[in-house]
Amino acid sequence: MKKLLISSIIIACLFSAPLKGQYYYYNDKYMDNAVVFELGATGGVMNALTDLGGKKGIGKKFIKDLQWKTAKPAYGFYFLANYLDKLSLRLEGTFGEVKSYDSILKSVASTTFGRYERNLSFKSKISEFQLALEVHPLLFKNYEDGLPSFSPYVVGGVGYFSFDPQAELNGTWHRLQPLSLEGQGFKEYKDRKPYSLNQINLLAGMGLRYQINPMFTARVEFVQRKLFTDYLDDVSTSYINPALFNNYLTPSKAALAQKLYHRTPEVVPNDVPLVNEERGDPKDNDSYFTIQFKLGVTLGRQKR
Repeated sequence: MKKLLISSIIIACLFSAPLKGQYYYYNDKYMDNAVVFELGATGGVMNALTDLGGKKGIGKKFIKDLQWKTAKPAYGFYFLANYLDKLSLRLEGTFGEVKSYDSILKSVASTTFGRYERNLSFKSKISEFQLALEVHPLLFKNYEDGLPSFSPYVVGGVGYFSFDPQAELNGTWHRLQPLSLEGQGFKEYKDRKPYSLNQINLLAGMGLRYQINPMFTARVEFVQRKLFTDYLDDVSTSYINPALFNNYLTPSKAALAQKLYHRTPEVVPNDVPLVNEERGDPKDNDSYFTIQFKLGVTLGRQKR
């Protein structure tokens, strides 16, 4: 994370240094440097698409399987360098929570092919830092009467995020990654490696910027994250033999794992899963996204 922060500061300095003093007319009251800076705050919602929850049927792609009931508040801050209102390089921190639960499917249980009866759930705090490029395509043309107040844009970049899936049992929330519920790290499942709680993601999205006045800017933005893990919710592959927990975990952790790895008996009494029976879908990685409102103050714009 320190390397990402240091790199972004260096890039911002290089981006602005050669252009210092190159002023142009912003409007009849202000002059602009070719590069101005913006500092702002963000607020909105965060939601995830994982193996859990969703809508009726066997599970679909993206928006077709999205449950807005699971959206949670998100907030953050950003600092960006804006070049001629066309390109912005920004460093941003975003903090929120994602969650999902199979019990959300209760009203359509008969259509879900066992997803409701699986009865798994999770929540996880998300902390993310991103370095992204914002591009305003409509501002690459010349405007004789000044730039428009509204500007649609696209954004893309790389992020570094942390997560820590947990599940609730008898009123207490338990961390899932240390329990290896799908045999991660067990010699019997050599293809299932323990997953890191700190990972890289790729992000892409779109937004609309509104220049309130020469000092303040507002944005509405949607950004989707591509993850390189299917364990945001700690669910990915198949059930294992629960006796293996005793071989790799402490007695207290093994007892907890045997309760959390399979929770169908809570809705279907006496159900016992078959070893290697499907628990999740490893073909598609998990993802999460944000919809945020951003408010920023411009630094470096000079009065005439």
